Parts: sequence; structure tokens; C-alpha cells
Amino acid sequence: MSVLSGKNVLLGVTAGIAAYKTAFLVRLFIKAGAHVQVVMTPASKDFVTPLTLSTLSKNPVHSKFYDKEDENEQWNSHVDLGLWADLMIIAPATANTMAKMADGTCDNLLMATYLSAKSKIYFAPAMDLDMYKHATTNQNIKKLQSFGNVFIPPASGELASGLIGEGRMAEPEEIISFIENDILSNLPLKGKKVLITAGPTYEAIDPVRFIGNHSSGKMGFALAEQAVQLGAEVILIAGPSNEKINNSTIKRVDVVSAEEMYIATHQFFKTADIAIFAAAVADYTPVTTATQKMKKKDTSLNIELKPTKDILASVGQIKEDQFLVGFALETNNELENAKDKLKRKNLDLIVLNSLQDKGAGFKTNTNKITLIDKNENITTFELKSKVEVAQDIFNEIKTKLNV
Repeated sequence: MSVLSGKNVLLGVTAGIAAYKTAFLVRLFIKAGAHVQVVMTPASKDFVTPLTLSTLSKNPVHSKFYDKEDENEQWNSHVDLGLWADLMIIAPATANTMAKMADGTCDNLLMATYLSAKSKIYFAPAMDLDMYKHATTNQNIKKLQSFGNVFIPPASGELASGLIGEGRMAEPEEIISFIENDILSNLPLKGKKVLITAGPTYEAIDPVRFIGNHSSGKMGFALAEQAVQLGAEVILIAGPSNEKINNSTIKRVDVVSAEEMYIATHQFFKTADIAIFAAAVADYTPVTTATQKMKKKDTSLNIELKPTKDILASVGQIKEDQFLVGFALETNNELENAKDKLKRKNLDLIVLNSLQDKGAGFKTNTNKITLIDKNENITTFELKSKVEVAQDIFNEIKTKLNV
């Protein structure tokens, strides 16, 4: 899945013949999983219709602050549009629009939105050869870059005038690729490999029955999604869980038992930069597993159990430069037990959650955590969604790693 997935993309369209390409551009943004809104200059509607772009974006197209002839028309707030966007791209960016952007001329909704935007702004010029080569155009491009705007270079080719040379707007596929690569290059965990365990383990009693727990895997899956958004290569070792991953770049390794999770963990741990153990691994497993379904009897049933291998302790013993994170789900003496686990298992960070806290623990969409680092610095958070909790955990990891 694209790094654009879930992003709010604001597309500004100006009056150039290349505006027809924006239909394909919107379609590619949507295909990448982005949410798209379009702001057009009034003159750009001579080149591509708002109906086309609204149909493809599944959102109304904005071109005026309000419609004077419609008494029920609401004000199109350039401030709201600018705040909504995770990124803004102006394509095509004509020589006229770039001059306005460089000088701060605010004479239409697009320019007001540009000046209000808080996100990164990309611009893809499109114009004839001589216009593109003109000193003022080059000056404006440099000025826009000095403001922090990102320049998407035009291609060389046949232009609308019949001339051949630079000035042709980059193709929609090239624009998408450029933005994806730019986003990835600036992500803090780019080049890092993150190993995450999630969910429960099931320890077989017979072919039908097992010993397990109530873990849903929601926390571990949220951590995996967050790691990908930060640019990491992610390996998710998941016990039995109904949770789905939304990003195809996550390598998911499905296991059932604690032994299978132990083997998979050691397969990938040595090459990991960050390892987060969010799985609720069974502490005990049956000494023997029946090969046939055990029939119910009137007498009591005794099952002999043996300890499972301690996965977290085992990697804590062999870790080198990995940043190691464990979880502690406690019901009493929470801080003391978490600190003890932090030291015994050679962790860099432990995530404490208590079943005493309403909304925390298994099967919920929320969690309430306390982070404790190896120096026993304690940070407590309020009840949040597990998606937000994953963000808090990675914010702490980024701080510790100085990335």
C-alpha cells in the first residue's frame, strides 16, 4: 500500500492545457488510498470541468469563496481547507500562479488556501518553453523553493505550441512517484527494520481444545501500522487474531503456539533495529497433546503443564544494538512488577497497562499506558485509542533513538 494511504491531499488546479491531466492525477491519488479535495482557479474550468474532478475525488470541487447567486451556498473556508490537508499540490502550476505564490498575491480561493496551508506544498509547473526559460520564471521557482515548497520538475517533450523542450508538466504517475519518494525520504524510521509480535498464542490440548487468552492483537497491529507510516520495514509475527493489516508492505508471519512464535522471533530478531513484544504469549503449555479429541467424562480432568520458553527474556540475552520494548499487563503492584520485568529481561522500554483501568486491556479499542525506560523515567498517558497509543509509543522510541 502506498505511503499516501489515508493522507488528505489538496489539489490546486490552474489554467493551463495540462489541467486535463489532473483527472488522471486525482484517480491515482484515490487509488493510492488518499482522500482528495480539489480547489480550482476560475479560469482552469475552461480546461477541465469541476464535474469530472468532483466525480473522481468523491468531493465537491471548490473554486469560489461563495456563489453570489445561491442564497444557501456556504462560505468555502480557505483556512479549513488549508488545515485539512496533509499535503497540497498545485498542478499544473502556471507562470501566472507561480508569480502570485512568490509575491503573495491573493486574488482567488486557491491563492488564499495556499497562503493558509500548514502542510508541505508541492508545485508542478506547466508552460511553454520560452515562458519556462524566462528569468522571472526561474527566479519565482527558486523563491518558492526558498519558502519550503517542493518543486516537481517538468519534463521535456512536445508542447501545446508545437515547440519541443522543457515546460511539459510531469505525468501523473511521475508526480505520484515523486511525492511518495519525497515523503519516504523524510520519514524518521526509513531504513529501519521493526519486529513486532501481536495477539495471543494457543497451546493445544487436543486437536479441538487449547489453552489461550483474551488478547485480540489490536495493540500490536496498531503498532505495525504506525511503524509503516514512519517509514520502517515491518515484520509482524501474529498469533491467532481476527485483526487485518491495511498495508501490504507489512510482512505478516502467522503462528499459533508459543513455540512457533519463539522460532519466528529468533528468525527475524538479529536483523531488527527495533523489536516490540506486544503479544500475550501463554506462560504454560500442556506437557503432552492428545492426537485425538478427548471425550468428556464424569470424572475431573487433570492436565499437566510446563512453562513455555520466555521469548522476551531470550532476545534480551542476545540483543546487541536493538531497541527492545516489552509490555506488562498487570492487576496489582503494577509499577513494581513492570520495573522488575524491565530489568530482568534487559529492556530499553516497557509499556505498562493495568486491568484495573477501565477501557484498557484485551479486546478494547482503547488503552491507558505508562511508559518506563531503563533509567526508570516514568511517563503516564490518559486513556486513548490504540492507534493514538501506538503513536505515543513510537514518539518515545524516536526520542530515545534521536530520530
